[in-house]
Amino acid sequence: MTITRAARRRRASRRVRARRALVSVVAVAVIAGGVAVFAVTRGGGSPDTTDAATTVASSTPTPTPTPTPTPLTPAERLLSTTTDPNACAVSFAGEGIALDPQVQTQGYRYEALPIPQAEGRVFAGWYPTTADAAALTASARVNGADLVACTDRERVLHAGWTTPAANTAEDAGIPILMYHQFTRKPEGEDGWLRGNYAYVGDFDAQMAYIKDADFYLPTWDELSAFIDGRLFLPKHSVIITDDDADSSWLELAAPIVDGKNLLTTSFVITSFRTEPTPNTFVLQRSHTHDMHRAGPNGKGRMVNDDADTIAADLEESARILGAKEVVAYPFGHYNETTKEGVRRAGFALGRTIEPGYVRIGTDKLALPVVRVNYGMTVDDLKAKIG
Repeated sequence: MTITRAARRRRASRRVRARRALVSVVAVAVIAGGVAVFAVTRGGGSPDTTDAATTVASSTPTPTPTPTPTPLTPAERLLSTTTDPNACAVSFAGEGIALDPQVQTQGYRYEALPIPQAEGRVFAGWYPTTADAAALTASARVNGADLVACTDRERVLHAGWTTPAANTAEDAGIPILMYHQFTRKPEGEDGWLRGNYAYVGDFDAQMAYIKDADFYLPTWDELSAFIDGRLFLPKHSVIITDDDADSSWLELAAPIVDGKNLLTTSFVITSFRTEPTPNTFVLQRSHTHDMHRAGPNGKGRMVNDDADTIAADLEESARILGAKEVVAYPFGHYNETTKEGVRRAGFALGRTIEPGYVRIGTDKLALPVVRVNYGMTVDDLKAKIG
């Protein structure tokens, strides 16, 4: 059959229209941002029966879910509350320990470390590792005599425990060393107070012995808990104190304990001296505000005044010093009225000048001492404290 020109033109026109329809579908698919699939069917295989059938499937991109933030640890939450770059979150671990972390300051002594209690057990201190806690390694034990050091602003301390029987068997007697004034003269000072003046060279040697022999240096709250039987202290423990905060103490002795990182206590008469502590290793505690003088009977005011007067004086002393804990009785004078005044003021401990050692059950308001006099050598000190 002969195809006319007109028929050929009609067929060509149909093919052009089909192509245009196909291009339009593609354009719509691209604009919509979807994916287009095309199916073209040619009826009987003949060009003039070609039909463009389009099936368009489009999909919407799935948004990426916002990740759930990891919850902060208690230590991280604590650190988020401070901008201090030296802040350290100290956490506490061990069997039966459920304590919140504390903020401590790197480069400064630990402050107010907790003393936990557990039925049938005696707390035996904080340690840097579980192995040290299990072995009660005295040289590794951490307390207020130590400077805070952390990694990435955090540190974990591990609890050590012992039994009441083991605590009693240790039979520790804790010496409280009592110094007064100091002299540069090897031959000592003249006068009736000669015995009070320790030669600073002897003091330096004695402090070196305590440092090198790894004595444990309890804080006053630890000593109080030890007396109660709640805290284990090793026999190899000692507390170092000075009475009066004399200028010779500040100039000669305080730099020595600072250089050796030895915790000491200076008992200050706050009506006489109000300067801040000379260094981080010297605790300043009360030697009363204005009771280091004689009363009507020639003895100290602590045994002449009533309990309320004593309490008011100690409160003033504590206000100036910013701490209570312990008072050293002027001249060593005290009685039951003195003790009552100390209790009313909220002090836990009172230190006498009576010789002896602090043991489990010692009267907390009558702590004995080991007096250090002029002429005592390192060997003399060894004989006193082990």
